[in-house]
Amino acid sequence: MNGGKIAAVGLLVATVAAGGGMWYAQEYGYYDSIDPATVTLEVATPAGPQPLTIADVQAIDAGSSPLRWRACATVTDLPADAIPFPDATPLIGPRWFDCFDARRIGADLESGAARAVLSVEDIRPDVDRVLAIYPDGRAYGWHQYLDKTPERGVMD
Repeated sequence: MNGGKIAAVGLLVATVAAGGGMWYAQEYGYYDSIDPATVTLEVATPAGPQPLTIADVQAIDAGSSPLRWRACATVTDLPADAIPFPDATPLIGPRWFDCFDARRIGADLESGAARAVLSVEDIRPDVDRVLAIYPDGRAYGWHQYLDKTPERGVMD
């Protein structure tokens, strides 16, 4: 075996190892499960935030990004005057967090099978917490960047 083949094999092994490490970091490395007993959900209403009674909670988060928070729960008491969230776009999470299917939630929001409501405005700078609520009480939450446009008066 000559030096060129050894170098090529070495580069290939390094590439596969780096790719595998990147995949693991994105899929598992940064995410932590959240203790269901510590999860609280609320919705924004014209009168102010209203806490929700929740059950069957599963949630994850990561300190590496404000967008990695996801939650699945059952809600029993959604206020009728919850503030709608236009242009809700659920973000795809890690595959192992299988209660949260962003594509299905997004399709259900578009079809009207679920409705999006504002949970917490500016949970982090320029990030809102959004909930998709189904008529049967299923609720799915995620964080979404705010639209920064001149019309809103926000430009960095």
